[in-house]
Order: sequence, then structure tokens, then C-alpha cells
Amino acid sequence: MKHIFVINPSAGKADATADLTNRLHSLDGRVDYAIHITSAPGDATQYVKQLCHQEPTEEFRFYACGGDGTINEVVSGIVGSTNAQITCYPCGSGNDYIKYYAKRDDFLDIDRLVSGTPHRVDLMKLGNRYSLNCCNIGFEAEVCRHMEHVKRKPIIGGNNAYTTGILAALATGRHNRCQITIDGQPFHDGPLLLCSFANGQYVGGAYRCAPRSQNDDGLLDICLVSPTTIVRFAKLINIYRAGNHLDDPSCTDLMHYRRGRVVEISAAQPIHLVADGELISADHFCIENLHQAITFVSPAER
Repeated sequence: MKHIFVINPSAGKADATADLTNRLHSLDGRVDYAIHITSAPGDATQYVKQLCHQEPTEEFRFYACGGDGTINEVVSGIVGSTNAQITCYPCGSGNDYIKYYAKRDDFLDIDRLVSGTPHRVDLMKLGNRYSLNCCNIGFEAEVCRHMEHVKRKPIIGGNNAYTTGILAALATGRHNRCQITIDGQPFHDGPLLLCSFANGQYVGGAYRCAPRSQNDDGLLDICLVSPTTIVRFAKLINIYRAGNHLDDPSCTDLMHYRRGRVVEISAAQPIHLVADGELISADHFCIENLHQAITFVSPAER
């Protein structure tokens, strides 16, 4: 098996290329590995897809070295290839998907990744795009839009970028209007605060938006939160962060939860949707969950 480390130098608070390259020397003589440093958005997808196509009989394990956006690009490159796996070396600002399996430090252990455990996992398809972890509309998409401006700034950026985005989005993202159907059945028509469509469980670095989600069952977890006041929102946010919003009695009237395979979203005018940290704008989205479409590798047990 060839181990390919795809490094995104723009991910996270600082470029991790030099540090990671030095750490990879520990694999010299033990593992067949190579390094690819991305040069622009979309480069990782193109590189991975081309490599899988050129060497169809070779087995590849791709290490997305960055955040959820880097994982998204590598995933988009391996879709349809039977000779490729993906894992993550988390040097980005979010790295939400990996929390389904282990802590960030576990994924930073290169030896444990190299000898890691493969899992067949679900994947979301949105037209010609893909999402591994979570898609969001409403308030969380507005948060993502604001995060892009602060993610590399001290104090308010990095791991705090999502919280900074929340504060900024309070003025612009608390009331959004659309129609949502799940497997052809009406689910929502009107205003909403936010809605998540998840295979993973976390967004924003620490917010457990989909605590009941299983990433290999063929179904999306859909959680919609109705609009509310800023005062009540402030009380809700810590409950939402901990992943208790589906069970806490104080949230019952705001929460709408369903599971399904295909979701359609329509709006009178373009709205923002964020898919694994990537912002998209349209007036119609179709999210189809592909059952166990790719292989994701978690770190080996100690």
C-alpha cells in the first residue's frame, strides 16, 4: 500500500508543512509514502483522482493533512475508486469528522494512522459535490461565512473562530426561510434558525449538532431548530454544544428531528449551505446519502 500525505498549507492557524514533513521522516525505510502539497482550491481533488486513475491496481491510503475542507477535497477525489482509503492528519481549524472516532491527538499519531482500522462509511452527494461530515443551512452557514474572515487571526481565530462567527451571525443569520422534504415527505415550510444534515456528529470544532448520528447506517440525521429570541438562544447554545438539545425538555418546542436518505431544500431566493466547511449558495439543494460509499481509517488502538 502507498501512503500519500496531501498537505494543505492554507489550513489552520499556520502552515504545518515543515513540521509534518520532519515528522514523516520517522517512516523512512518502513513505509512506502509520498507527500503532495496543494497549491490551490481543488488541487487535492484533481491530484487524488488522477493518481487513482493512473494506478488502478495500486492500493492507496490518502492522509488529508488539514481541516474538514481538506478531507472534503480528498474524499471528492476518491469517490468511485475501489483502491483508495482516506484518513486525516488534523492540522486544520475544525477537524470535526474525526471526533466521531477519537480525539485530535490520536489522529496526530502517525504510526497509529499508518496501522489504523478501515471503516466503510456513508457519504453525502450534492449534485457534483460531496460531503462526509455535515451540511448546514441557516445560522450555522452564516457562522461559516463570518469564520472565513477570522480563522487565522489571534485569539478570535483558530479554535475560537466558530464562537466568533456565532457572535457575528447574531445580527444576520437568525431568521431563514425555506422548504424541506425528506424522502419525498414534507418536513418544514417556513422560517428556521438552523438545520443540520449529518453523518458525523460535530460542527464548529466543539458543537455536537447530531448526537444520535451513525456514519455507516445509510441515513442522515436531520435536526432543525426553530427561530427564537437572542435571550433564549444564549441559553440554548451550551445545551447545543454538549449535544443535549434533542433530550433536554427546555428545548422540546424548538427541535424538529428526523432521519432519512434524500433531502431536498428549496427557497424563493438563494440561501447559503455549508458542506464540510465549504460555502455554497443556491435556491435548491438535493442531498442524497450514499450508503458506505468510501473507506475511512481511524487510528489503531494503543
